Amino acid sequence: MAAVIGVLPGDGIGTEVVAEALRVLEAVAARYGHRFEFRRGLIGGAAIDATGAAFPEETRRLVRDARAVLLGAVGGPKWSDPAAKQRPEQGLLDLRAAMGVYANVRPVRTHESLYAASPLRPERLKGVDIVVLRELTGGIYFGAKSRTADSASDSCSYTRAEIERLLRMGARIARQRRRKVTSVDKANVLETSRLWRSVAIELFAREFPDLAVEHLLVDAAAMHLLSRPGDFDVIVTENMFGDILTDEASMLVGSMGMLPSASLNDSNGGLYEPIHGSAPDIAGRGIANPCGTILSAAMMLRHSLGLEREAALVEDAVFAVVDAGLRTRDIAAPGTRDCTTAGMGDAIVARLNAG
Repeated sequence: MAAVIGVLPGDGIGTEVVAEALRVLEAVAARYGHRFEFRRGLIGGAAIDATGAAFPEETRRLVRDARAVLLGAVGGPKWSDPAAKQRPEQGLLDLRAAMGVYANVRPVRTHESLYAASPLRPERLKGVDIVVLRELTGGIYFGAKSRTADSASDSCSYTRAEIERLLRMGARIARQRRRKVTSVDKANVLETSRLWRSVAIELFAREFPDLAVEHLLVDAAAMHLLSRPGDFDVIVTENMFGDILTDEASMLVGSMGMLPSASLNDSNGGLYEPIHGSAPDIAGRGIANPCGTILSAAMMLRHSLGLEREAALVEDAVFAVVDAGLRTRDIAAPGTRDCTTAGMGDAIVARLNAG
């Protein structure tokens, strides 16, 4: 029986990078005897144009029936009117809610061949291997909102249960790695962060006493991500802080185009997407980096389909191609060879097939 994979290319470069990830998944299926059934749907601006809704009911049904979902990106200036009743980003929030995914998992691992693409000195980048867990369903993005001509407010709230389930997932991941967790908050100012810290202190002491745990304020964490990134193992934090910190962390590896993510729930369902946006300024030019999306597909193989060997082979193929000097524009460096979005996909598929 084929594993049903929902495919939501979205807007901008989303369609281009998802196309390359699907080619890689097809190559994996052909080589290792798997069956994947790709079911396409609309989300974001493309869905607004076609249906009037950023997350139409047809897409909701598709997502409900899928084993996992591969997403490109949403948004663009065409749909950026602040007064619009439907905006592309709402489709993404609705998608996460519909899937019940609450933990966004973003691995950040540096590679020597990409040191030149990072603004940091090479000695800062050596050995960086971080997993960031961002809480995905609570916080300021989901709180009550109000706006008048002269004022606006966004409510930030968290419950103990929301915090605990993310911390537990982070702790389980840390036990499989270097057994260190950094919990990031703003407990010197925010009540939600004071709750976060007290819950973290209690839970780690009670359930995970074998882990080394540190607590950092978000501003200190942002600084340390650039000054001592190699000291981090697993970072757990709330929604907005995680959104910002992971974009910052992308500079460690040289480009947002290289970073994948998985949004997970407790039943192995997952939403997989690169961390970058729709990049409308380069859409349609064939220069977008598909590696983050391809690596997201590898995370799908691992977390939702249980195909660890295949996931590792995809990851190895991506970095073998990059190490060989083939680069899209965002990670180009002296002595490397420029390629298109499709060219990068070609090379990665060829590497997979060569074994």
